[in-house]
Amino acid sequence: MKKSFVNGAISPEKIATSIANHQHKTNIGGHAIFLGQVRADEIEGRVVKAIEFTAYEALAEHKFEVIREDIFAKYPLVCMHMYHSLGRIGTGEICLFVFTSSKHRKAAQQACDELVERIKAEVPIWGKEIFEDETHQWKENN
Repeated sequence: MKKSFVNGAISPEKIATSIANHQHKTNIGGHAIFLGQVRADEIEGRVVKAIEFTAYEALAEHKFEVIREDIFAKYPLVCMHMYHSLGRIGTGEICLFVFTSSKHRKAAQQACDELVERIKAEVPIWGKEIFEDETHQWKENN
């Protein structure tokens, strides 16, 4: 089973390397990429400076695998990658990286969109918003 969690922010280098590793796969005609980035939201006069992500890792990895299998069964994908950060991720940093590849773009785009929605809805990951004054609150998914 492929691990989906990354400790810390997902680096631009990791994203670039993932993309570059697909150049030799000449049966791919389209890629879709979603990058989730931590926003500096203002909530009740306080500004978010980071989100601390935690998860029930064993169950979360199992859910990632179930989602992965469902999406491969539904769409004609060549490749699929899903990475989510754990730990404290600062504003502007990437916390979610979803990358799908297929022979044609539409399958890659649809699969990528569905993956993001299912990850947010089904995977037991929690985010605690850390404000500039170091107070915090649990984040609600939208």
